[in-house]
Amino acid sequence: MARTEVSGRLKWRVATLTDKRAETSTATTLTFEVDEWPGHKPGQHVDLRLTAEDGYSAQRSYSMATPADGNKVVLTIQTVNDGEVSPYLTEMLEVGDRIELRGPIGGWFVWDASNPAPVLLLAGGSGIVPLMAMVRARVRGERRTPFRLIYSIRSSEELMYGSELRMLPGGIDVSYRYTRRAPDGYRGRVGRLTPRDLVEDGWPADFAPACFVCGPTGFVEAAADMLVADGHLPPRIKTERFGPTGTA
Repeated sequence: MARTEVSGRLKWRVATLTDKRAETSTATTLTFEVDEWPGHKPGQHVDLRLTAEDGYSAQRSYSMATPADGNKVVLTIQTVNDGEVSPYLTEMLEVGDRIELRGPIGGWFVWDASNPAPVLLLAGGSGIVPLMAMVRARVRGERRTPFRLIYSIRSSEELMYGSELRMLPGGIDVSYRYTRRAPDGYRGRVGRLTPRDLVEDGWPADFAPACFVCGPTGFVEAAADMLVADGHLPPRIKTERFGPTGTA
């Protein structure tokens, strides 16, 4: 779930669910067709609004998982068991149903494909979603910008986009950090992200990469601190966070 302020100029639009598929046991990818969608940049997000028959309304922000493609908006939503909105979206909403949506939102946490700098992506759990939009934009645009993604998850059961990540073209390197339980055959260390992980699988600071970090608050703060300590300049580090604490 993304976090930002909303411009008063944004208007609510009708979004119709056209496809729904499970990404993991707790995450679902929803595809919407949105009336008069203006397009978006990889890394941006939207607000969704649900309104009950008695007029009660609730809204949440979610990152988009794909680059712009006509009127299509694709979200991957992690179900929060005691949540108010996500269980409805992932469990109750059916293909053909309509909700309200506004966006795109956010102009800072976005990848500019014209920037030739290498890209370092650090994802904690469902923080992979906006970073996946950047990866997909790189693939679809047939760019040669070097990408490296370090993806931290508790276990392989929480891995999103696993098949697609395994099939990425050359120039996009993906490494995984399992914080609680690794799959069979995994030879790396089990535990949280460390500075050594950035040295082994990231870009050195003198390569001046564009760094994007997304995940729970604790993960983002720790990862950003490691990048700065490793010599990466703060203006090159962009972060997006959600939730009060991180456990990825």
